Amino acid sequence: MTRTAFFFDERCFWHGGGNYAFMLPVGGLVQPMATGGLPENPETKRRLKNMVEVSGLMADLDPRSAEAATQEDLLRVHPLEFLQRFRQVSDAGGGELGLRTPFGPGGYEIAALSAGLSKAALFAVLRGEVRNSYALSRPPGHHCLPDWPNGFCLLANLGIAIRAARAARLVRRVAVVDWDVHHGNGTEAVFIEDPDTLTVSLHQEHNYPLNTGDADIRGEGAGHGANMNIPLPPGAGHATYLEAMERIVLPALRRFEPEVIVIACGFDAAALDPLGRMLATAGTFRQMTRMVTQAADDLCGGRLMMAHEGGYSELYVPFCGHAVLQEMSGSAIDAPDPFAETFAARQPNARLQAAYSQTLGDLAALHLTE
Repeated sequence: MTRTAFFFDERCFWHGGGNYAFMLPVGGLVQPMATGGLPENPETKRRLKNMVEVSGLMADLDPRSAEAATQEDLLRVHPLEFLQRFRQVSDAGGGELGLRTPFGPGGYEIAALSAGLSKAALFAVLRGEVRNSYALSRPPGHHCLPDWPNGFCLLANLGIAIRAARAARLVRRVAVVDWDVHHGNGTEAVFIEDPDTLTVSLHQEHNYPLNTGDADIRGEGAGHGANMNIPLPPGAGHATYLEAMERIVLPALRRFEPEVIVIACGFDAAALDPLGRMLATAGTFRQMTRMVTQAADDLCGGRLMMAHEGGYSELYVPFCGHAVLQEMSGSAIDAPDPFAETFAARQPNARLQAAYSQTLGDLAALHLTE
């Protein structure tokens, strides 16, 4: 059995972000940017795919594409009225729905293809075709609510994939771990009442959205206790991420006993990212991947699937993604981090690290004592 499938499609790189300057629409005193519009642009993802090819790692992966998610797939998460409106605006040349979610012509079809990559990646793992898989999905999905796109996310990719897998009777208990620097509010909203889906979001506190992601949001109704938010203070860094995984995330996975582990894999917690302040490194993502790979081996036969979310440094995302894919596949082909020494010197000092550890202790007490 091939160890790692790598799902991507050039058409996803053709998704257009509209007339934006960083996070703001152009107009008034907001001048157009010479380098383009939204931070969510195709180059971070395309350059990751390019590095995997140039380094030779692609030879140790199983590269695949996929069909777009069907309307039936989308309707398991999104209301028909929303989908009809999205398609209408897309067919008319593009526009914007929700908040910070511009798209051009064909935006609906590209978003459905992005969701389809995540669906196919999950199905490949659950059907035993591969041990694990990575979907280079674009546009991302973890901020999209069922009826309201948000934060570059037009469809709820992971929600669509998981509900499609359940409809196909491939899985019941699913654990989603989101280590994007921003709170996975969309995934939380989709599964907030679902006791069979553990949703864990490890994020910079009150980065985006500003009013979600607090630790006391534990789930609703039958789903109470199956939602975990781990908000971290800015600058927490490499050691804090690994400590959070060891003290909170891995024990939660062991208690939940999932049949598959799904990762919302954003790289915007990395030190060079323009939308985060967390000082993670390529080594951080490598070691977190090692942790969840081992957890998957111990708990669910190695079944692990990752979907690409954020990450906005064109230079550094490829190194972070390469580290993850190398770890998933067990390949010997490395892409050494050119910033490793610099970022190691910028990590929190002992006093700050002790404060971060105290924060994690408080969060662990909240989440793991019931």
